[in-house]
Amino acid sequence: MQRKQIACIGLSHGTAPVELRERLRCSLADLHAVLGEGTGETALGHGSQIHELVLLSTCNRVEVYACIDYGQSDPRSLLTSLLIKANHLQPRDVAGRVYFHGGFEAVTHLCRVASGLDSLVLGETQILGQVTDAFHGAEDFGSVGHILSLLFRTAIRVGKRARTETAIGANPASMSSLAIAMARQIVGPLRDRRVLVIGLGEMGLLTLKALRVRGVTHIAVANRTRERAEAVAAEWGYRAYSLEELSPALSEADVVITATRAEDAIIDPSVLETAMADRKRRLVLLDIAVPRDVDPSVRQLPEISLFDADDLRGGLDDALAARRKQVPKVEAIIAKEIRALRAELNDLAIRPLISDLRHKAELIRQREVERTLRHLQGVDPEKLEHVRHLSRSLVNKLLHEPTGRLKELAGDGLKKEYVTTVRDLFGLTTTDKNEL
Repeated sequence: MQRKQIACIGLSHGTAPVELRERLRCSLADLHAVLGEGTGETALGHGSQIHELVLLSTCNRVEVYACIDYGQSDPRSLLTSLLIKANHLQPRDVAGRVYFHGGFEAVTHLCRVASGLDSLVLGETQILGQVTDAFHGAEDFGSVGHILSLLFRTAIRVGKRARTETAIGANPASMSSLAIAMARQIVGPLRDRRVLVIGLGEMGLLTLKALRVRGVTHIAVANRTRERAEAVAAEWGYRAYSLEELSPALSEADVVITATRAEDAIIDPSVLETAMADRKRRLVLLDIAVPRDVDPSVRQLPEISLFDADDLRGGLDDALAARRKQVPKVEAIIAKEIRALRAELNDLAIRPLISDLRHKAELIRQREVERTLRHLQGVDPEKLEHVRHLSRSLVNKLLHEPTGRLKELAGDGLKKEYVTTVRDLFGLTTTDKNEL
């Protein structure tokens, strides 16, 4: 009897540096192409041990989820090889960086991912949309079957419940979100304010996304290279500056959020004195870079409010402490949803056996009823229907308790033993099944 099981292989912010994560750029099509090497096909099957496939790829993690045949080869080695080939890497590149989860460990892991418990920032909300997009992308590609569909729908439901039934994502818990919250406290709603974001690395891009989510439209961007600034600005219609143009950029802004990777300060009193020469309104600077982008001496200048990472970190610690208190509630949701999934999968595993058992009983019933009716010539049709009804009733009553017990025993983890025994006892044909 062929067994299929969920398996997950991946790398994340917890196991791999950004330099390696940047190299993991494969698509679902790339994974399928590797599976189809030598066959001329890109679809699953064709002798492959992998029957379903989903790729979850973000800036902080790359994970492959599969429904895979167990027993023919080591699933960890199989999926690791798939990930390496699809990304044109060498085994040494990922040595010690890859994690593997099989069966319900994989289910639990994805539920933790979708709910934000495995994120770089505890409880971040972006990951739920990324998990949802990965699932729908695999659906569109045709690489999702019943098993991974159940898995991802469960994880997505967990993520939604975590955000509606707990406060895991209620408090701002990233430096960029805290900077925006601080700016709102000082200048009020940002919708009509002019905001300048300096530095377009990962933190800068997250800041831009957070601003867009909050409805801020008057945004300018500045970067070490103007080309990079223009590329980002073009997508949203922002104004772009290079770092050599900071004075005019600062003169136009009400709020500045800076997050470069510069080793020395890029904003000092001389830059600000030039920028402030022709303006009379206050300028709020939120420096979330480490090392700092803004020389702390600018605090001495009039109409300047400066907050650095240390000023914001107290709020971050408080926010994360509040979120950590919600973790047990989220874990309780995960446990409940996994119990429900386990019951559904147990029912899925036992359903073919019950169907085969009832089908064989029905064939026997029909054969014996017809044999009996041949000896009841002249009996009116109504009585003949009573005979047929009696036979159906007997079969249903005889099978009702055994099939109910089979479902219960499957839920107790005994489905494999009982499926095998019942098929042997009743001479039922062995079929493939899905099993975690």
